[in-house]
Amino acid sequence: MKQYINKYYYGDYGEAKNGAADITANGHHKHEWPLWEVFIRSKQGLDHKHVGSLHAADAQMAIENARDVYTRRMEGISIWVVESKYIHATNPDEAASLYDPANDKAYRHPTFYDLPDSLTHI
Repeated sequence: MKQYINKYYYGDYGEAKNGAADITANGHHKHEWPLWEVFIRSKQGLDHKHVGSLHAADAQMAIENARDVYTRRMEGISIWVVESKYIHATNPDEAASLYDPANDKAYRHPTFYDLPDSLTHI
């Protein structure tokens, strides 16, 4: 038995044949695509930097759309996409308590060394 995979392209929304979104009574899309975060590695850099977000049906579509939207001038050599629901972040309001234990480790901060006056760029 053959399995058929539906491939969606930018502008497609589920079962709609004309590219228009299926809208429910409250104004939300019936078949809303997940949000993806896009990270690009530049030719000069070693790390990937967050460049923006986009909606896509799957990871392959997210990569293709990210390439089209965020690397139009050949500025990237690698693209990462991560579905936004899988990214977990700290709460900025809790930063003080989160980073407070690091202040107890004085050995991480070389404030107890006497440096010669000739060293001006440290």
